[in-house]
Amino acid sequence: MAPLPPRASVLLSRRAFVAGAAACGFGARPASAETVTPIRMLLSWRLEGLAGLFLAAQEKGYFRAEGLDVSFEAGSGARQTPARVVAGEFDAACGDVNALMRFRDANAGQDLKAVMMIHDRPPFAVIGRRSRGISAEPASLEDKKLGAPAADAAFAQWPLFKVLTRIDDSRIRLENIGFPVREPMLASGEVDAAFGFGPYSFAGLKARGVPADDIVVMTMADHGVLLYGNAIMVSPKLAADKPEAVRGLLRALVRGVRDVAANPDLGVQAIMRRNENAQAEVERERLTLALAQNVLTPSVKEHGLGGIDRVRWAAALEQSAQAQPFRDKARAGDAFTDAFLPAKDERLF
Repeated sequence: MAPLPPRASVLLSRRAFVAGAAACGFGARPASAETVTPIRMLLSWRLEGLAGLFLAAQEKGYFRAEGLDVSFEAGSGARQTPARVVAGEFDAACGDVNALMRFRDANAGQDLKAVMMIHDRPPFAVIGRRSRGISAEPASLEDKKLGAPAADAAFAQWPLFKVLTRIDDSRIRLENIGFPVREPMLASGEVDAAFGFGPYSFAGLKARGVPADDIVVMTMADHGVLLYGNAIMVSPKLAADKPEAVRGLLRALVRGVRDVAANPDLGVQAIMRRNENAQAEVERERLTLALAQNVLTPSVKEHGLGGIDRVRWAAALEQSAQAQPFRDKARAGDAFTDAFLPAKDERLF
């Protein structure tokens, strides 16, 4: 398999990828240059897996139909998102809502909020290999070497995970590794396990020749972690100045998710057209697994995509505080608003 592509900033403009689609119809309403709102949006990661949800909505002309000119840029990790939005680099982004809580707690003057949940069930996981002595039991991590990318959203929850599972972390060797070498080091046996997003690493390891039955995905949500995962965030300025644009953005995204859920190949093809290093079968598996495990959960099917359960949210906040205290827990917990979400019946799957 070819080496994974570098995490370069890849700007995806409507001009390059949607103009033709909008011209062909796709339900787009005419919009003059004066009425179109440009939105620069940062994705949480490379053009892989769930990026297909956003790209499919773009190709279908759903943003144009809402009077929006949305451009996407590939990200370098979900934890860096809040700072980049507040810095004015982007108007909106998909990033880790737990990192947003920490950002709000550390920056009292910033009121950045999430407006739509994407990961109802977070994909945070420790991914290991049975042939290296890793099983489904967290205790099997003891006396092992774990690859731990410092900026990884899953690794950020290690303090909570080890408390909940009562792991003796003094018996675990953590090795700081870069994102690009995570799956290669797992595949070669240089580490016994690594932190990451379960569906993505599972598909990536298989593509590198690791047998599926040798791969263990220890999902943190299966071991008591109540947190949510990635969410859509919008800048305070966009939310205040153009609330209808935010509502339109979310309506378009819901339509994109609905289309890709019905036909994942729409998302895969959108990725393939933009990422020359992508492999269709790998991205299809990443996308379908993440949709089933993390996005369209039983709770989402009952209550609708994008919202949160306030009781669970409060419990997750308490868990986070247990692992690492907040300066102002109330401020950290005020990181989500449902004020811009479409009506519930529009978000049911």
